[in-house]
Amino acid sequence: MNKTEIEKLHSDLLTAWNRQDAIKMASLFTSDGISIGFDGSRYQGRKEIEFEIANIFHHHQTAEYVWKVREIRFLQPAVAMLEAVVGMLPPKRKEINPATNAIQTVIALQQNEEWQIALFQNTPAQFHGRPEMANELTEELSALLAK
Repeated sequence: MNKTEIEKLHSDLLTAWNRQDAIKMASLFTSDGISIGFDGSRYQGRKEIEFEIANIFHHHQTAEYVWKVREIRFLQPAVAMLEAVVGMLPPKRKEINPATNAIQTVIALQQNEEWQIALFQNTPAQFHGRPEMANELTEELSALLAK
């Protein structure tokens, strides 16, 4: 069990997003993997994930992810869960947009010695009624930009 492999899987996913590479993103999922987006959109299977993400890239100028992995836990030897916090840099901006901060969860499966994403969920981190928590997360993510 190697946490580095799970962290790399998540990093590869967000790096592919930042490069607008829908093919690479989809390739990181199991054949029946599920991706649940920030807006609640649900895509299942590599083909649908690739098509829908490519469509987003074609029609929108997307922001870049900045992220920090908070936890990696092995639920079984071939099943892992990753939790990360993310922020997004809008195009041509140098500050994180707090409205797009999120908590990401990845459930990864190891199949034939390769880790793949079975579930990716991107949940808004708005912390309703607790603005100090939203501000703390933005500050934490912004500190990553200075590195």
